[in-house]
Amino acid sequence: MIQNITVVGSGVMGRGIAYVAAAAEFSVSLIDVSEDALNNAKEEIMKIAEKGLAIGKLTNESFARLKERLKFQTDLAEAASMADLIIEAVPEKTEIKKQVFVAAEKFAPEHCLFATNTSTMSPTEIASFTKRPDKTIAMHFFNPVHKMPLVEIIRGLETNEETVEIIKKTAEKMDKQTVVIKEFPGFVTSRISALVGNEAFYMLQEGLGTPEDIDKAIKLGLNYPMGPFELADLVGLDARLNNLKYLHEKLGEKYRPAPLLEQYVKAGRLGRKTGKGVYDYTNKEKELIDK
Repeated sequence: MIQNITVVGSGVMGRGIAYVAAAAEFSVSLIDVSEDALNNAKEEIMKIAEKGLAIGKLTNESFARLKERLKFQTDLAEAASMADLIIEAVPEKTEIKKQVFVAAEKFAPEHCLFATNTSTMSPTEIASFTKRPDKTIAMHFFNPVHKMPLVEIIRGLETNEETVEIIKKTAEKMDKQTVVIKEFPGFVTSRISALVGNEAFYMLQEGLGTPEDIDKAIKLGLNYPMGPFELADLVGLDARLNNLKYLHEKLGEKYRPAPLLEQYVKAGRLGRKTGKGVYDYTNKEKELIDK
């Protein structure tokens, strides 16, 4: 039974996962090597919680319990030693993920499950960095975590059925719906999202329309909740490019990144987190919790 969850990585996804886990009454440790990153994550989590309180999703009592259940730490060893589940939410780089799980393996109790929050990468490969491939799985959360209803669960080659069932129940306790799929590069959602987003950049570089018109056409014509450029700016153009490069390597030419996307990333136009991506946010409200 999962009671204590350690989330490694306090970026947008990590802090979102920590919030929904604490709101679901798990005890949560959010880990990062940077005190500044942790302070920023704490501030953002409290903003989400305060808005939840204001609109009635949290009561005064649940708000107080959420704050009590959340810890912000730089010491992975201490948090891992108490964990029933470790969820890694670091950047989509194999070497960084490997470092997390090799370190966690030294301290995590034998029963602890390992999950990687990834949109494209192989849970089988990540499991090979551990001594518990049967207890390792992928949990693909979506941004913003506190609003998006799905967790895509991907089993690795050696993931056992008990792990799958425990992870499903854990996600459901976080008020998420789940799908369980077999491993293949990009899974279900990332393969489709990457194609749509990349094609939008090709359209933009061809001069087919403005970003606003392309986004509007996709939202109103195909009933997407966000346009592809709005979504790319939200998740980060660098993250989108990394995913496309990985899918291009694994699945071929249809995933080759649009040159314009690569140009934007080289220019440092990474989206909301830098104030400018496809759109300019420097004079706009940038709080994700209000979107």
